[in-house]
Amino acid sequence: MSRFAQACLFAGLIAAGAAHAQEPAVADDPYQWLEDVTGDKPLDWVRAQNARTDAALASSAAFKSTEAGIREVLDSDAKIPFVQKMGGYYYNFWKDRNHERGIWRRTTLEEFRKPAPAWETIIDLDALNRAEGENWVWHGAECLRPDYRHCLVALSRGGADADVTREFDLSTRRWVEDGFFRPEAKGGLGWIDRDTVYVYTDFGAGSMTESGYPRVVKRWKRGTPLAAAQVVYEGKADDMYIAAGHDDTPGYERDFVTRTLAFYNDELYLVAKDGALVKVDVPNSAQKSVQRQWLALELREPWTVGGKTYKAGSFIVADFDGFMAGERAFDVLFEPDASTSLAGATLTRNHVVLNVFDDVKNRISVLTHGAGGWKAQPLQLGGEAIGTTSVSAVDADESDLLWVTTTSYLTPTTLLLADASAPAAEAQALKAMPAFFDASKDTVEQHFATSKDGTRVPYFLVRPKGLKADGRNPTLLYGYGGFEIPMVPGYSGGLGRSWLDKGGVYVVANIRGGGEYGPRWHQAALKANRHKAYEDFAAVAQDLFKRGITSPAHLGAQGGSNGGLLMGNMLTQYPDLFGAIVVQVPLLDMKRYNKLLAGASWMAEYGDPDTDDWSFIQGFSPYHLFDPAKKYPPVLFTTSTRDDRVHPGHARKMAARMIEAGKDVTYYENIEGGHGGAANNAQAAHMSALAYRFLWERLSGGEGAPAGAANGTIGK
Repeated sequence: MSRFAQACLFAGLIAAGAAHAQEPAVADDPYQWLEDVTGDKPLDWVRAQNARTDAALASSAAFKSTEAGIREVLDSDAKIPFVQKMGGYYYNFWKDRNHERGIWRRTTLEEFRKPAPAWETIIDLDALNRAEGENWVWHGAECLRPDYRHCLVALSRGGADADVTREFDLSTRRWVEDGFFRPEAKGGLGWIDRDTVYVYTDFGAGSMTESGYPRVVKRWKRGTPLAAAQVVYEGKADDMYIAAGHDDTPGYERDFVTRTLAFYNDELYLVAKDGALVKVDVPNSAQKSVQRQWLALELREPWTVGGKTYKAGSFIVADFDGFMAGERAFDVLFEPDASTSLAGATLTRNHVVLNVFDDVKNRISVLTHGAGGWKAQPLQLGGEAIGTTSVSAVDADESDLLWVTTTSYLTPTTLLLADASAPAAEAQALKAMPAFFDASKDTVEQHFATSKDGTRVPYFLVRPKGLKADGRNPTLLYGYGGFEIPMVPGYSGGLGRSWLDKGGVYVVANIRGGGEYGPRWHQAALKANRHKAYEDFAAVAQDLFKRGITSPAHLGAQGGSNGGLLMGNMLTQYPDLFGAIVVQVPLLDMKRYNKLLAGASWMAEYGDPDTDDWSFIQGFSPYHLFDPAKKYPPVLFTTSTRDDRVHPGHARKMAARMIEAGKDVTYYENIEGGHGGAANNAQAAHMSALAYRFLWERLSGGEGAPAGAANGTIGK
């Protein structure tokens, strides 16, 4: 994909909304006062809850040991320093014990190949914070080719999605005096040329969408005030996100505008020489990218064009200039079947690299276009049967080299360098993460549960070898189930040390709503069908019981964001299946979610509660499903004051309602952290340790290994 496609086409997914004004009081919501994010009374409540939680969980030796173990992993100098090539250098952003907020640094490929590369520090964020009295969190940098001297650096206060953009000069290592500067808001800056940028941000009243994203994009000249920037495109108030970008691929320079109406519903416009916008006439639901001569589409719905019908989930390509001239000839590079979906497509200078899921396991192939059409060859990587392989171009404009990352639950992540022009050649391993826990005593399996409607739902199971099938093993079941995001295997030193090393079982459910089987898997759990995702998760829990892996008293569940909504529904709709639940940065009040921060942007996923959609939304709104008379498992809610994507009021209000009803509730809110929950490694370690200790103390029979006599053994 072009740089612009990568930056803009998923803007709705990775961006977040701005804060709305306090809504009028709701007559039947006595906890609405907790929506006042930084109000004195709500923050006093938060601090009181945090103090109780730290006193109950964080003061023990076991907690401190868990936290220290996670912090050691996060701070390790032996992690893989993933890099981005810009010009002749390879850039990396790095955090460790000595660099709490991190350093932006660079090296050469020759140095990067070495076990201990020599790095050149460009920006020290901790030093910058000390000098400016700020709490900046890194949000990335875009540098202008061909010399990559001038960079637009995005910085966030405390980890919020709102950020500022400042111009930095790599040659002088200084911020450019009177350079481009975008004040704090949702949005961004993007280079057009040395003296011109695209800017989409908060320009004042009426310039943001109802979701809190930019509604207007402008072209801004150096040396002129932001107010003088010229409008390129202005969207509607009920659009989701408007952005623009310049594709600087040599020989294929183009400018585009994206109008995102909702998740997976966007329009792409080519900016003509005269400034007019010409729509790329493809389905709004398709994932679109333009790179070099190719227009590439991943279809989310069937599409009939040029006398042919292409299946949903297919990946098709056409000559871009020909398409814009009226041609409608596409080549099908991938078409899904019952077990496969497209995990990703990477374009290098001369090839297309397809990453295909087959029952959530990766298969990589290299496609080359020639006189006879497209020829495919497998990319030789080896690896484990159950694991994850991801691929990206090192420099799609200049070479066919690929970064290849392999990982699994028990094998540390490895970074390899491969060549798409020689797919049969062995990829070179450059870096490998060290083993942070002893995985030799564990094994990984894939199983399938049967959901309520008969759907086959895969899940991954990580368990000790020789596990006793007595139903008494502390088990953590994790899930997400939304926005076409798949849950795939990955190595976590923190999980290994905090859970697996203790003999715990870890399970990841690949429920509907995610992207494990492409668009059809996602669309199966939208809006009125959201309950299917929850039925899938419950089915996995019940399958674990049938196998003797665990039982309700020893089964915990964890999820965040949309996964936090999943957990809220497990708590309120399936309380008998779980012994404890961790609900992280969640949506819970689905009556008001569209009025809180970025909530309005998710109505394509959940529905509009201000319409007749409420008839089905109320069926998965945990805040409204809660019944004071019912028995619920112990629950831990975590969120962040600085989360300006999913409003912390969701977690606050649900916790307060349950506490007043006398339920077993633990609450912790990090004052910083944004939607990720933590702004540095210390905070991340503390938050993770709270979750793991909460679950272990409630699901295990003691501090060490699972208690109970054996009724049978799995995997002798």
